[in-house]
This record gives sequence, structure tokens and C-alpha cells, in this order.
Amino acid sequence: MRVDLFDFELPPERIALRPVSPRDSARMLCVGGDAELADRSVRDLPAMLRKGDCLIFNDTRVIPAQLQGKRGDASIGATLHKRIDLRRWQAFIRNAKRLHPGDVIDFGKGVMAIAEERHDDGSFTLFFEGDEPVEILLQRAGTMPLPPYIAGKRPTDARDTQDYQTMFAQKDGAVAAPTASLHFTPELMDAVHAAGIETATLTLHVGAGTFLPVKADDTTEHRMHSEWGSIDTATADRLNSIRANGGRLIAVGTTSLRLVESAADEVGIVHPFEGDTDIFITPGYRFKAIGGLMTNFHLPKSTLFMLVSALMGRETMQAAYAHAITNEYRFYSYGDSSLLLPLGSGPLKSTFAV
Repeated sequence: MRVDLFDFELPPERIALRPVSPRDSARMLCVGGDAELADRSVRDLPAMLRKGDCLIFNDTRVIPAQLQGKRGDASIGATLHKRIDLRRWQAFIRNAKRLHPGDVIDFGKGVMAIAEERHDDGSFTLFFEGDEPVEILLQRAGTMPLPPYIAGKRPTDARDTQDYQTMFAQKDGAVAAPTASLHFTPELMDAVHAAGIETATLTLHVGAGTFLPVKADDTTEHRMHSEWGSIDTATADRLNSIRANGGRLIAVGTTSLRLVESAADEVGIVHPFEGDTDIFITPGYRFKAIGGLMTNFHLPKSTLFMLVSALMGRETMQAAYAHAITNEYRFYSYGDSSLLLPLGSGPLKSTFAV
């Protein structure tokens, strides 16, 4: 499909630079499979789902993966993207024309890395010198890797250390937050459980490639970034049991959705999974296991807007985003939420007039 079919005009003032407080007070646009829209709050989520449904969370933890250093007199920026082994990371580089294989980058505070290899996409393999775990080095020299549409408008600060981490974060490895989960609080989780809604967790270490623009003119020409994920046997069995009993699997975030769909077979059985996935979901894709999605509002012409268009229909999502812009929803990582329930998953429980 043509990439420009997924474009829309977004006023810059709709981009959220800080999250709302408390987190669960964010707005939530509910979109039904018949293009029905409902303006709600994240706190209304339990009322919008059914008893026996299951919310699936990503328990990845964002690491301080943004580094700024020097190669001689050249300023070099690095955003770690994907772990290769204990001392090596693949990284996107700023000012990459000044960096060559074999160069040493000094990131300050005793943190040094060798640029070992340049990849076809312009990224580098960085080998971190020394004996200390790379995680310790990053805590010393790194900063939180805010998305470029936020970092380009204000500097990262101490608030982001908490704001850009979900309450489910347990396993270090992400360089971008699974932002749909940023809306959850202990109080909201209590309400979810009280409503008889199940929960499950999996792990997908989100890479910086999630922010890369689609430069191709056609979706068939886009090369999707890969990310490492894991679903253990107990979780896979539980998800299959929930579906067998009539519950819907509601992914909280596109990361959870992509991993479940990567692990599911053609009849919708979710299998244990551990490894890389580069699944690219566009309109025409047949969803195998997922019955709904809670997600933030995404960039024009992005792979994530293509994903939600695949789930709900491109025209439905264009209309939903137009509604969100007109009604001053807040967009992107620190913005508001949407709940997408495709046709066949059941009607929304309650609606407001659009």
C-alpha cells in the first residue's frame, strides 16, 4: 500500500511534552468496529471491557540508553538500540560521518566504547570497554532516551526518569517505553481486578527503531526493525485458556500486540516464544489471537498507525484521529489513550455522542 495513505495533519500543539497527573486521568477515545466513537477516561477502562477479558502488559524496563561523547574533537551521539551480547550493543549514531570502525568514543565518566562495525542501516556495533556491566556504565553516563518529538522541544530532566517508566517495568532492556502502560496506576489495577478482568505480562525490549520514519513510498519496500521478546510457557497456556473460555486478549500497547501475534499460529494458539520479531502489520493482515488494543495516538505515516489501521480499518482510524485532533486529545508517548475494539469483539458498553 502507498505510505501516503496513512498521512494526516497534526497541529504541533497536540503533541504532549509531559504526562497528565495522576496517570489514569488521561482521556481515552474508544473506537468500535462499526466506527462508533466514545470519549472516555482511562479510569473508565474496566467498564469498557467484559469480565474474563485479559489485559496484556509489557514488563520491559527502559534503560538510560542515550549517550553523548567525543571521538577526538568530533561530538558523537549514540542511542542504543539492541543488545548483541554482554558488552556489545547496536546503536544509532548522530554525526555518524565522523565515526569509523575502530574509533574509540569517550562518553565521559570513565565510559568508553569502540565502534566495531557499521551496519547497512547506518547504525554501529559498540563494544563497551572495561569490566563493569554495561548497565552500570549506562547508569553513570546515559540519560533516558525520550522520543525525538519530545527531546527536540525540551531537554530530558529528572522527572522523565519516573514519567517514562511504567509501573510494570521489571526487566532491563528497552530504549523506548511501552507507552500505553504509562496510564496505569495501582488504583486502576485494583478496579481492573475487581471487574473480573484478567491480566498477563510478557517481555518485548522496545528498540529505538520504533521511532524511525518510513522512508519508502510503498509499505512493501519498508524494512521493519527487529526486537527481542519472550512469552513463557505458563503465560502462553493462560492466554490460550482465556480465549478458550470466551475472553478477549486486549493488548496494552502495540509491543504486546506484535509479540502475541508473532507467537500465535494460524488457528490463534499462542505458543511460548523467545527471540527476535520483526513482524510488520499493515491493512490486510489477519489477526490470529488479539481481540483488542489499548494504545496511544501515533505519528502520521508510521508503522504503528499502519498497525491500528490494520486492526480497525484505515478509514475508521483516519476518522478517529480527526475526531481526536478536533477534540484536543494529547498525542504520542506522553499523550492520551485509545481503546480499539474491532468488529466481532462486541459493542462498546457505553458511548457519548460524537
